[in-house]
Amino acid sequence: MQCSSVSLCKSIPGRVRLVKANVIDRRCLSSSGSLTIVRREEGVEHITLANPKTRNAMSLDMMKKITEDISRAGEDKNVRTIVLRGEGKVFSAGHNLKEMTVETGYDYHMEIFNTCEKMMQLVSQVPVPVVGVVTGLAAAAGCQLICSCDLVVAAPTARFSTPGAAVGLFCHTPGIPLARRVPRAVSGYMLLTGEAITAEEAYNAGLVSRLVQEDKVDEEVERICAAIASKPRGVITLGKRFYQQQLELPMSLAYPAGGRVMAD
Repeated sequence: MQCSSVSLCKSIPGRVRLVKANVIDRRCLSSSGSLTIVRREEGVEHITLANPKTRNAMSLDMMKKITEDISRAGEDKNVRTIVLRGEGKVFSAGHNLKEMTVETGYDYHMEIFNTCEKMMQLVSQVPVPVVGVVTGLAAAAGCQLICSCDLVVAAPTARFSTPGAAVGLFCHTPGIPLARRVPRAVSGYMLLTGEAITAEEAYNAGLVSRLVQEDKVDEEVERICAAIASKPRGVITLGKRFYQQQLELPMSLAYPAGGRVMAD
């Protein structure tokens, strides 16, 4: 349900929500309840993982909803930035291990990981910047999602970990964006020990873009989104696309490719 101008919206049976002017509020539901809350304000699409009872676990349904939300936002020319955050004390504790049992089988497991890959790739491919916000724990696939974001804002209470080895499932796929985001010494430590790093350590390693006090997080996110919105959308879209492409190129190829993009 979309609501613009001041109105009362019965987006969930029995619950009335007041939506302010210039705000769109959409709740994405499954049989298990509300998985994400989507709110748009001043060109910023706020996507909140809203299943704190499971520590915002990356269940198959949750990943499909996040992918749907990001895809919808990216297709809307009025959206300038996407902000991802988690409801409660945990951004996301990672995959729902209850879905990854012998009984569910290989094919279902591959559906989980293929869906996860699609979601992570979309974060890089969506034509507007994606800002991850962390004030608590981002673990395993939750850390993977944060590492895939263009920018990350964190509070000192944030922690980041890839603890899969401790439960017999090494964080192979979370390690992919992690290893491309931080130095090898840091990613190796996180993956091989399973130990969490602090927000300050993540900031020093380059995983976190901005580290601010928790009561300043929303203000910092708003400042970043305003700075992005002050630039032409097409310029930001082209810039993000080439930035992502050149990261995988050797410098000898990146420079000529960059020159052609600028010349065009």
